[in-house]
Amino acid sequence: MKTSDLIVKALENENVAYIFGLPGEENLDLLESLRTSKIKLILTRHEQGAGFMAATYGRLTGKAGVCMSTLGPGATNLFTPAAYAQLGAMPMVMLTGQKPIKSSKQGNFQILDIVEMLQPLTKYSKQLTHGKNASALFREAFRKAEEERPGVTHIEIPEDVAQEKVEDMHVFAKVEPKIPTANKKDIKKAASIIAAAKQPLLLIGAGANRKRASKALTTFVNALQIPFFNTQMGKGIIDERHELYIGTAALSSEDFIHEAIEHSDLIINIGHDTIEKPPFIMNKDDKRKVIHINFFSTEVNEVYFPHHNVIGDIASTVKKLTNQLKKHAGKWDNDFYINIKQKVNKHLSKYFNDNRFPILPQRIVKVTRDIMPDDGIVTLDNGIYKLWFSRNYPAYAQNTLLLDNALATMGAGLASAMMAKELYPHKKVISINGDGGFMMNSQEIETAVRMQLDLVIIILNDNAYGMIEWKQEGEGFPKYGLDYQNPDFSKYAESFGAKGYQPKSVDEFIDTLQKTIHEKGIHIIDLAVDYSLNHEILNVLIKEN
Repeated sequence: MKTSDLIVKALENENVAYIFGLPGEENLDLLESLRTSKIKLILTRHEQGAGFMAATYGRLTGKAGVCMSTLGPGATNLFTPAAYAQLGAMPMVMLTGQKPIKSSKQGNFQILDIVEMLQPLTKYSKQLTHGKNASALFREAFRKAEEERPGVTHIEIPEDVAQEKVEDMHVFAKVEPKIPTANKKDIKKAASIIAAAKQPLLLIGAGANRKRASKALTTFVNALQIPFFNTQMGKGIIDERHELYIGTAALSSEDFIHEAIEHSDLIINIGHDTIEKPPFIMNKDDKRKVIHINFFSTEVNEVYFPHHNVIGDIASTVKKLTNQLKKHAGKWDNDFYINIKQKVNKHLSKYFNDNRFPILPQRIVKVTRDIMPDDGIVTLDNGIYKLWFSRNYPAYAQNTLLLDNALATMGAGLASAMMAKELYPHKKVISINGDGGFMMNSQEIETAVRMQLDLVIIILNDNAYGMIEWKQEGEGFPKYGLDYQNPDFSKYAESFGAKGYQPKSVDEFIDTLQKTIHEKGIHIIDLAVDYSLNHEILNVLIKEN
């Protein structure tokens, strides 16, 4: 048996369902070994597409997604997805090829030290030097990728090692990790701090996006009647139709919701760490206390320095806190927060029914929410519209609004939607992208068509990098250097075998979205967007209220 065959056996042992990537001459042996495997190879048009799909697989399943590239430029194209998954805590294993290491054929042609280059971007980066070590190396890569805090691991497979014969073939059994429970004294102290508070607030971050944690948190809020808000990546962990949900902190300060945050005397932070952009800024003069509840302790820095840590399995911690605090249920004063919730709702709904065209982002949010079923999945690329969706779009369930607020890279939204639809073919999936981010990996339309996905892609078209224009205006700089011309997206879609649409009114957009979301195939809606109110609302108005 060749080493490449053993590698595939090791991948099958990890229950790998997909490998995403672009093969090269250095991993042809691995490709041949995959040919007869039950693992599904999804060939993408760029390594970024492969990496973003693998990362999203990890995000949605908790199991490491696997992507593959050749050496040199193929491997370096995976660096952005590596950072995306590492910062976003998405388990992923990357496999890259390399020239033979025991005999040179082409000198240093295309050779980079990818293993060393990936050390800062991963939890684990190793070169496979002997076929007999493949099984142990792969078991360790998957263990590290999937254990808390999840992230990225990397194995480089030299061409000659992949071809080696392995005499004593075996794979290591997959052992599920046991997450330690929090110290009883830490839980007891946290309960006493919460009981002593007058106006506590619950903050829910991405680390709580686990099924058991979601259930435990919903019970916690229902039993104790403590209001909650979330980070952008914490959306939907508790159904945001809940009467005690007061909003999403899409900005770090001075938004309407920060009036509630500043008024609180205790923040119970469950699952947030500062790798995601902070939902609020701490300072040394704060009288408000912060409890940090997570799988791991946080790095102390100038904007976040919690007063008490409870480290261990989140679901277990929340359940124990619920039991210890039940006797205090309903004792906290929520009137101020209820008033803030009403104020926030009034602000967010102001332009929900404004039918001007080009369309306002707030109107897009309202139309999308009205049309999408409760379990429908909306994926976002990165741009100014991400703020509007995170603030204005109520998520009813976990992983129904997928966005990135850790690396916050452009170009990942389409691949994320493709993976969501592949995993959940019976759910409605909409991919929302800015024109800038969409064009960075738009070649993956061909992949989506080839995969026979049923997907709606909305391109918010303003012929500019709108997020940076908003920042530029906020800094008082003159408009400069951010405009470009787009292709005819409708014809562009048709050239790939997709269907293209260019609505000319809000009503036409609504009709188009209602129609396409129920149809087969790839549908691309080129939607002209009006960002003219971004500065007035997000830079001026919220600071005056």
